[in-house]
This record gives sequence, C-alpha cells and structure tokens, in this order.
Amino acid sequence: MAIKVKLREKKISGKRQSLYLDFYPAIPHPITGEPTRREFLKMYLHDKAKNPIDKQHNKETLQLAEQIRQKRENHLNKPEIYTGYEKEQSKIKERSEKNFVEYFKSLADKRKASNHDNWVSAYNYLETFTKGNLKFADLNEKFCNDFKEYLLTTKSNKSNKVTLAKNSAVSYFNKVKATLKQAYKDGYLQTNLNTIIEPIKQAETRRNFLTIEELNNLVRTECNNPLLKRAALFSALTGLRFSDIKNLIWGELEYIEGNGYFIKYKQQKTKGIEMMPISEQAYGLLGERKEPTDQVFEGLAYSAYENKHLAKWIGLAGITKDITFHCFRHTYATLQLSKGTDIYTVSKMLGHRDLKTTQVYAKIISQTKREAADKIKLDL
Repeated sequence: MAIKVKLREKKISGKRQSLYLDFYPAIPHPITGEPTRREFLKMYLHDKAKNPIDKQHNKETLQLAEQIRQKRENHLNKPEIYTGYEKEQSKIKERSEKNFVEYFKSLADKRKASNHDNWVSAYNYLETFTKGNLKFADLNEKFCNDFKEYLLTTKSNKSNKVTLAKNSAVSYFNKVKATLKQAYKDGYLQTNLNTIIEPIKQAETRRNFLTIEELNNLVRTECNNPLLKRAALFSALTGLRFSDIKNLIWGELEYIEGNGYFIKYKQQKTKGIEMMPISEQAYGLLGERKEPTDQVFEGLAYSAYENKHLAKWIGLAGITKDITFHCFRHTYATLQLSKGTDIYTVSKMLGHRDLKTTQVYAKIISQTKREAADKIKLDL
C-alpha cells in the first residue's frame, strides 16, 4: 500500500503556523521504531502575513517544505528513484555538520613525539579562537585568514606578556592547512581550501655558529659539566641534534674496515634511518665502549640548570655570542660549507629531507664572506 505524505500546518505561539508532514498509514519512527503519523519540519509560516518580507518568507518556506515532502514520499514509496547522487549529497550535508576542531584534534592525536606536541599547541590556539565549535560548513577563506591574523597578534600561551613568535604562528597555521587538505581528501570539504589560503611567511632567523678558532678555544677551556662539553663538541663534529645524541646507544656505532666509523640511527625528529660516517676524532670523544644497549652519553641532560654550565663555559672561552646547544649543529653545517663540502652532501649529513632547509646555511656563508671582504679598507 502506498504511503501518502501531506504537508500540514499547526498553530503555535507568536501568530505562526508550524509545518509538519502527515503520514498515512503511520511509519516507524527513525529513533524509537514506534509507529508515528507526524514529522515536524522545524519550519513555520507567519499567520496572515501582510508585509512583503513576511509574504516572501512564507512563499520560500512553503516551496522548501514541499520539496522535503516530495522527497519523503519518493523515499517511502519509490526508494529506487533515490539516485546515487542524492545519497552522496545527503552524506555531504551530514559531514558538513561535523566539528572541524574535533577533527583537527583527532589528527593531532595520531602524531607522535615532538610533532605531537606541536600539533597539540596548534590545537590549543584553534580551540581558543573557535571556542571549540566550528562546523565544516562554516569553514571558508575569511575564517582561515581571520585565524591567521589571530596567530600573528595573540599572546603566547607560555607567557602572556609576549606575542606568539612568528615562526610558531607559521608552524601552527601550517597544521591547519594540512588539516584542510586532509579534510578535502576525506570528503568533509567540497573545496580544497588549503590551495586557496596563503601560508604565513617564515621569519628570517639568525643562526649563530662558532668559528673554528672559537671551537678550539672551547676545546681548551674547562667546563663544569664534562659530559655536556663532550656532547657539544661531538655535535660540532657530526651535526647531530641534542635529542639524537642523548638517545645514541653503543649498538648504533659501527666500524667498517677501510671505511672508518659509522652511526646507524633513527632521527628523533624526522624518524628517518640514517647511516652516517663520523671522524675518528668524533669517535674519540665517546670514551670506553660499553654494552650495545647502553647509552653513549649516559646521564646527559639539558635544562635551564645545565644551560648555565654551557653559558659559563662559552663565556670562559671568551665567546660573547648567544650560543645554545643547537648552535653546535649550526657550526657543523657552516664549517663544512666553508671548507668546500657541497651543499647536497651537507644536507644528507644533517638528515634534511629538503635541500631548502640546508640552503639557509649557504646564505650564512655568503654573509660571512661579505663581512670578511668588508674588513679590509684602505685610506683612498
């Protein structure tokens, strides 16, 4: 028996008529399963509309309600006419009602280690800006640009006295762009906003490094923390990050006859497996070999307290530059390039995935050469 679907009206408060569908015979309620004759559309008409605005509202509302009535009747009596396109449109509408902020959080939860922390930081700023509620349907170019401006002007969560660092804003906004790209792939967005939205331009950062003379001064200068000193010099000779040095175990060090010493390790940051040659001098900083699973620099730590030892050591060597542990990695890169090592080799030794990252050091070398050239001046 065919089910008839009628569009009916019911008086409600405010001189309005609420629209609902009347089914005959009754159909199962989509939630309770109990027979029901009514489905309220949450749409209303103005009772006895007189002004043009109310009349236009009634006309458009009735047209939309009639379209809904026809779809319900077709779905109940002739489900085969519901084409694949209509079903897909229904899915699209359902996805568009999902929460973008929650989707972002789900992607952040899949990240690991330091990358996870960076995603969580980005989520915190997004959650604050949106108050945790943003439908995919409300995502557009204006929102993205507004959030970009917010990141560039908001205070840092770490210190409410300073503005969020520009390069942090760059990183966090890139996480949003990556989420937009994934959302487009997953069908939550019908437009790939990621390709439309311009990223925040990276700020130029000064990368301090040591000259070979300054490095040798540090070799000759005592440090209150000998372990930290050996690790820093090892970084300058290998280009390894602090995290990779801290996690280095003896089983990752290998000697190949005729080729010398190598480190086989997984980078803490990029997770890439590297087989990197190191010099005998670098190996000599490691001390007595222990069990394969033992850490090479056991007990190595880097904190505000340990940083005082580093700063004192730097000062005693007569160096006035602002040097952090990571500057020893910068030192390795700049010294290699200044000694003529090609940029591709340096990039591979540093474990960079993108040559553009290494090109920053090439700019430093060019600037250093310029400064050197300008030091010689004649009284002409």
